[in-house]
Amino acid sequence: MACFERASPALKDILLKLYRAEKPMEIDHQLYEFGSVQYHIQSSASDPHHTYLSISTPLLSQGALLSDRLSHATIEMIKGVGSNAVDIVEPAKEGYHLTLRLNFSKIPRDKESVKVITQISAMQAVIISSQLKEMLQNVNSQVTLHGMHKPIKLVYHPREPFFVIRQPQKIIAVFPIRFKENSDVIIATAFFQELMDVGSSQEWAKAPPCIWSPIPPPELRGETFEDLSTNGGFVSFDIYSRHVEGKRLDKTVWSLLNFYAYVKSHIKCTRGFIQRRMRKRLESLVKVLQKASSEEEEEEEQFGKDQDAGCNYMRKLVSLPKSKILKRRYGVLSRKIKRIRFRIKIHGFGRFRRRWLRFPKFSSSMGYTKLD
Repeated sequence: MACFERASPALKDILLKLYRAEKPMEIDHQLYEFGSVQYHIQSSASDPHHTYLSISTPLLSQGALLSDRLSHATIEMIKGVGSNAVDIVEPAKEGYHLTLRLNFSKIPRDKESVKVITQISAMQAVIISSQLKEMLQNVNSQVTLHGMHKPIKLVYHPREPFFVIRQPQKIIAVFPIRFKENSDVIIATAFFQELMDVGSSQEWAKAPPCIWSPIPPPELRGETFEDLSTNGGFVSFDIYSRHVEGKRLDKTVWSLLNFYAYVKSHIKCTRGFIQRRMRKRLESLVKVLQKASSEEEEEEEQFGKDQDAGCNYMRKLVSLPKSKILKRRYGVLSRKIKRIRFRIKIHGFGRFRRRWLRFPKFSSSMGYTKLD
């Protein structure tokens, strides 16, 4: 997988350290980066003016046609980037595709020095993009070649090949998408559909048109079943002449080489975002449940206290004699009547009651005799 940064950050730090060193440094260091990229930096105190840099990187090969040698076009591109401080050593060191001899004394001691060393650290990007640049530069070629409509399989990573189909006035780049996890397929499908919607808008009319399909496009008919068996579908980009003019060529090539890396990075970030949202949601639900359980416990405790108080009151009532219970009830009833009487006051009602609401006195015909 290609990296988003053209220049290797680790290689750049080592070269800047050698460039800024006041005394010659003895160094023999091997550096490995993701994507099977390997660097070997050698510097000797006996030869303080020269540092040797060897680079090994997977080449952008056409299908199974593997070559350990760089093409003539790639060598010319490297010479154009290297400036006067870089020389190509022939043959390259065994096990590497390219060996460069760096002369730090020819690098100017100003702000340009960082720019030159950054360009040297990006040699790996120049190597892998040179072949695709050569293909895209001929997008407007009017020469009819034999089999020009036949897909060209480009392999930078064994599990991430893509196809380039040359057609009149345009070049189609097709990316078969594969994932190990089913959740990644769901996220990627939503992402590709959104990418098509955004690409078809007026704001992005100048960008290469993007098409996603769960089945292989017609241009890939006749390819092997292994290349067409995917679970994430196929993403196609139409490259026109306006996309490869001037400085746009380099940006287009680098975007195509990094498309797999961009998709995987987007899916990884989306998955992490979803997991963080799920954790936050789970934490909020746990807080709600804990609060509800604490309130329920408080209600149960209060109910228990009220129940105990009622039981204690009943025990006291049972333990009291009957005469005291009647007195208490009479006292409560009389207090309620008084409250009712005090709430309602009618002027002259007392005179009316004394005059007209007198209860008659009854005398019983039966006599009662107190027995001693």
